[in-house]
Amino acid sequence: MKLVLASLKKQLEGDLFYDDLVRKIYATDASSYRELPLAVAYPKGAADIKKLIAFARGNKSSIIPRTAGTSLAGQVVGSGVVADVSKYMTRIIELNEEDQWVRVEPGVVRDELNLFLKPYGLMFGPETSTSNRAMMGGMIGNNSCGSNSMVYGSTRDHLLEIKAVLSDGSEVEFSSLDAEAFDKKLDDGDFEASLYVHIKNLLAPDEVKRAINREFPDSSIPRRNTGYAIDLLMPMTPFEENGQPFNFCKLIAGSEGTLAFITEAKLKVVPLPESHSGLICAHFDSIYDSLKATNLALRFDPSAVELMDHFILECTKDNIQQSPNRFFVKGDPNAILVIELKRASQAELEKNAESLITELKSAGYGYYFPFITGADMARVWNLRKAGLGLLSTMRGDAKPVPVVEDTAVKVDDLAEYVKEFDEKVASHGLECVHYAHAGSGEIHIRPIINLKTEEGNRLFRSIAEEIALLVKKYKGSLSGEHGDGRLRGEFIPLMIGDANFKLLKQIKSTWDPENIFNPGKIVDTPSMNSSLRYFPGQVTPEFDTALDFTSTDGMLRAAEQCNGSGDCRKTHLIGGTMCPSYMASRNEKDTTRARANVLREVFTRSNNADPFASDEIYEILDLCLSCKGCKAECPSNVDMAKIKAEFLHQRHLTKGIPLRSKLIANINTINKFASGVPSFYNFMLKSIVGNVGKQLLGIAEKRNLPELGRHTFRSWLKGFSDRATEPKGSVVLFVDEFTNYYDVQVGEKAVLLLHKLGYEVLIADHDESGRSYISKGLLSHAKKLAEKNVRLLGKKVTRETPLIGIEPSAILTFRDEYPDLLRGEMKDMAKKLAENTLMIDEFLSGEWDKGNIDASLFTGEEKKIKLHGHCYQKALSSVVHSKKILSIPRNYSVQVIPSGCCGMAGSFGYEKEHYNMSMQIGELVLFPAIRESDDDTLIAAPGTSCRHQIKDGTGRNSWHPVEILYDALIKA
Repeated sequence: MKLVLASLKKQLEGDLFYDDLVRKIYATDASSYRELPLAVAYPKGAADIKKLIAFARGNKSSIIPRTAGTSLAGQVVGSGVVADVSKYMTRIIELNEEDQWVRVEPGVVRDELNLFLKPYGLMFGPETSTSNRAMMGGMIGNNSCGSNSMVYGSTRDHLLEIKAVLSDGSEVEFSSLDAEAFDKKLDDGDFEASLYVHIKNLLAPDEVKRAINREFPDSSIPRRNTGYAIDLLMPMTPFEENGQPFNFCKLIAGSEGTLAFITEAKLKVVPLPESHSGLICAHFDSIYDSLKATNLALRFDPSAVELMDHFILECTKDNIQQSPNRFFVKGDPNAILVIELKRASQAELEKNAESLITELKSAGYGYYFPFITGADMARVWNLRKAGLGLLSTMRGDAKPVPVVEDTAVKVDDLAEYVKEFDEKVASHGLECVHYAHAGSGEIHIRPIINLKTEEGNRLFRSIAEEIALLVKKYKGSLSGEHGDGRLRGEFIPLMIGDANFKLLKQIKSTWDPENIFNPGKIVDTPSMNSSLRYFPGQVTPEFDTALDFTSTDGMLRAAEQCNGSGDCRKTHLIGGTMCPSYMASRNEKDTTRARANVLREVFTRSNNADPFASDEIYEILDLCLSCKGCKAECPSNVDMAKIKAEFLHQRHLTKGIPLRSKLIANINTINKFASGVPSFYNFMLKSIVGNVGKQLLGIAEKRNLPELGRHTFRSWLKGFSDRATEPKGSVVLFVDEFTNYYDVQVGEKAVLLLHKLGYEVLIADHDESGRSYISKGLLSHAKKLAEKNVRLLGKKVTRETPLIGIEPSAILTFRDEYPDLLRGEMKDMAKKLAENTLMIDEFLSGEWDKGNIDASLFTGEEKKIKLHGHCYQKALSSVVHSKKILSIPRNYSVQVIPSGCCGMAGSFGYEKEHYNMSMQIGELVLFPAIRESDDDTLIAAPGTSCRHQIKDGTGRNSWHPVEILYDALIKA
């Protein structure tokens, strides 16, 4: 087969991979399923898709269409060739403003489409919670809806035309047909014509119509995605006289790639909504009261009614990114109902909101009703959207599993339905998580099950069967928006009756007689509790780790927190820091999700006695920049930088430490010796000796190495005697190894600035931070440094006298890695020290907020500043602090560059094999933003690596914020 695949690879314009590593990466999606594909293709268009179809037909294989961000039921898991359109088939082809439609390829991301449409006053309506990475092909395949479906319906409602490739390799275009056009299709004599002939004959009999009306979910339920949507074809011509124009797009939407391969879609777009909107975030003591309140809320014509329960809210408390978004939460409610109102005027909005709150109170529903408007609304929605990923942070092997999380019933039945649902789950001794679209009658309910046990596997199936019967009782839909896939396909005969299910099977066999399009989904699905990601009796290996993984019950479970939701697939257009290498490459291999998949595969399914010797894991982690973006932005809190450091440490124990890693880790020691002769050292760096050294050590030839200062920062401090006579307060300054040797002038200006502002700067005895040792996995040495620094600084640092640092990566090591490196009493000391450790930007920002800094000390001159934040700062602190202090001079205008990682990431950008990737990352947002700046605009960057990257990438100098602030002082 490898020879056949090699031949196919040569034929494709796009890419084809069939190595074990890539196959493992694509073995799972955001569901509970796992199956190794035969290969993975990145097609570039219809021509490639035709070749994949020919391959599948000739080799009795299959094609699994895949985008990103919509599959929770195993739709894109299978043994054939995964065709991932997310890399190349991403064009927005055409926009018609007048008629309000857009034509796109299936790999276009929903939110990126709306960024394109916004200047035209238009948008694509349906919005999944994964809209910042969900793609149109997947949204069509699953007929996605989202929180605003009460206004905009589902994707199907906006689908006008489709271009696709059929199973015989022919290209086709589906659109609306009147009776005459439909009849003409019947006579064309080709494969496409046979589809029209078949559907006409299949659905024409009166008994078929009666069976569909009798057995399919209640047509008043807006979210119905059970099976193929043949019920929506019935009101069309030729099945109803003077019926709606016939359009196969209604059938394709929700078909999960089982009937045809979509290459283009024409979508209806709508005007941007009314600008006056607000959220009533009603707090409840019980889930059932919140659901009863939903009916009351619907009388006020809301645009969304969304539910979050206490399980989700609890998960947000310790999440770095989401905890600030809890600003509106009071106490510990069992449920919060987020009710969105949109009105033509602010006065009408406020009046309606007040009336709704009054009625909720009168009915005895809820106890707290904050009304949120403006920019804070986005924070509320971000908290709600993070719900799915946050559930994976539950400690232990029992997790909320997506088994019956997509049911929809009539809103009037919702409270009673959920009560019965919970009773059935409770009868098994389980609890449930509730969230999602109460206003549309759909609640995503997830029982908490351990799928690593026989009992868990049994419960997975038995609960699915029981709830399917319950949904049938309420004439609901087993799938409201997430599709059937291989999770619910087994129960479709129960939901719609055997006769109707036979119709679905006939449609599948007519459209795809050789079963090459995504087999095993919707029809002929395997047992729903087979091929799961976790299997009964699975043993989770435990390791004696240098870093403390007790909060996740071990290193492997830290990776298992990834549920595949794909938040790490955001592009630079969407923003954020997480997975800068993915942003540059658009390869799934470079996501946190892929890394977690491979870690899980190797640690649980390989025969390798020492998984830390795995070259697959080493390869998949190679392009992880350890930016810490995932720790903050991944709702599952997968900290891949921490996992990578531990993996490298364990690998070094058996394979030894590479020379380059040793030298980089020990750079502070090297600098200590070189600082005695800095001019000579800098000369050697630029000479042929330096170039030879680069080649020997694998340093990029084009990269400029940082030069040593003429003196060290510590030596300057010894000669500094100008002390504040009546200080406002005192700080302990951490003299980091980067400022000490490279950025001496930054340290000097930081001290002078603090002094001028009236603060006493104390210098305590301490060692280097250990940042370079951690990044290279030399954790034993880092642990010794952490223990030494905690002992030396622990008693000197208090809330009143905090430890402050200039270089973000160094000072934030005290907050992030030190507590994980230490144990027992030392860990407690490290945590206490971390509580009183601040970036200098944070300290000055806090003092400004307290009114302790006088703006009159600074110039009134006008300056424009563009600010790039450090990755660690974005993940563990905030760029807001830097922006705030740069805005203290009253005429300084500060713009934050919406960049992620700069691409340097410590030593990463210096290394020969990473140089190109480093520069590609810089070119995404940072470099262009700087090049577009006027020469008079100051570039600010707190990170030393960032400043070096900016210089190498743009030729522009950049400054630490404290340098700019010091230079803005009015000199006496």
